[in-house]
Amino acid sequence: MAQSRKSTRPQKACPPMSSTASHPTARMRIRPQSVHKHRSHLMPFAIAGGICVVAVLLVTYLLWPTWDVEKSSDPSHLPMLIGSVPFNVPTKAIRVKLQKRTGPQERVDLNFVYPSLDAPEARPHVNADTIDESRSDIDRIFLSITAHHDALAPDERVRTIYPRYLDSNPARVTDGLSVRPFRDNTPYTSEDLIYSSSPQIVAFRFPRGWLTQWRDVAGAMDQLVTRMQKPRS
Repeated sequence: MAQSRKSTRPQKACPPMSSTASHPTARMRIRPQSVHKHRSHLMPFAIAGGICVVAVLLVTYLLWPTWDVEKSSDPSHLPMLIGSVPFNVPTKAIRVKLQKRTGPQERVDLNFVYPSLDAPEARPHVNADTIDESRSDIDRIFLSITAHHDALAPDERVRTIYPRYLDSNPARVTDGLSVRPFRDNTPYTSEDLIYSSSPQIVAFRFPRGWLTQWRDVAGAMDQLVTRMQKPRS
């Protein structure tokens, strides 16, 4: 009968099971505590961020109307000093953008609608396709006010310079106006000097066709000058 031998090979000891393995519920107890602790640290930052967002939205809501206000319009009149003479000039009547400012100026170029004498509205943009549609009769009086300083005033020009270039023929009278043409080959070729009983200051330009109603035009000019030199309250 065979005899069994007892194995003498040492058996490897099994590693002890960790407490986590032996107690699987221990891990479930530790994780919620760590997550809750982590969230508790972030809570003040979340509250502060929420307060900042609310504050920004509140300020934006209160200030939004001021950001969307339309551009303030220009004043209706601008006080100017041309030379030593004060004027209150309608802003919309000024033809040159750089002249739209108050204070002393050397020159201002204006235009007015006739016969209403109102400042004109801005003309629409014209291109090659709409130029024919935009053509209209001339209805403007153009006025330039200039500080002459040492230069000759317009009435002095009429008395001292223009006679050198006038045609020798006598002036013809039409509807109370005296008309004298300038000679050819002069700086005023193809132009006429037109005046009433005596030469006056030449300050306005208007279409020749208006000469048939020159008295009304002259009255309108006087109204414009009086209106612009009247102090505004």
